[in-house]
Amino acid sequence: MGLPPVELRPLRRADLPLVCRWLAEPLVARWWHHDSSPEAVERDFGPSIDGDDVTALYLGMHDGEPFGLVQVYPIEAYPEYVAELAPVCPVPPGSLSIDYLVGEPEARGRGLGAGMIAAAVARGFADHPDASDVLVPVAVGNTASWRALLRAGATWYAEGELEPDNPVDPPDHVVHRFVR
Repeated sequence: MGLPPVELRPLRRADLPLVCRWLAEPLVARWWHHDSSPEAVERDFGPSIDGDDVTALYLGMHDGEPFGLVQVYPIEAYPEYVAELAPVCPVPPGSLSIDYLVGEPEARGRGLGAGMIAAAVARGFADHPDASDVLVPVAVGNTASWRALLRAGATWYAEGELEPDNPVDPPDHVVHRFVR
């Protein structure tokens, strides 16, 4: 069975209240553990919207309605991230990574997350023609997330300890990989 169609639309400043709401949604808050205040969302997402950060931000859209957020970025733009990942797995030069969330509870369990992931990987490869890999670490306990990655076409690449997004989680992570 194929993935549902998902379009990516660049995130706009007018979308930030929606992002605040999504980050405060209990399941998203559980795994993202991100301050959902307008000030924090502006601080963390505003520079990318303005083009001052290499991270590309998109809303996942299905039937014209936003349901999720995905960010695509070159791993090497964040040296601390390369240093954290390198002991767990090889990080090929030019590798990308993505972070994503399905913010609308009624959008979950319908394949939209996997569709958004697949669209983000395709967009990342299109925007970064020299990138051959997209590496995505996920906490082992976040089963829905890594299953969505597998459904989108990723392979299980490596396992190891990484700093969890939420300090209540153990450091156990699985790194998934998409290859061009």
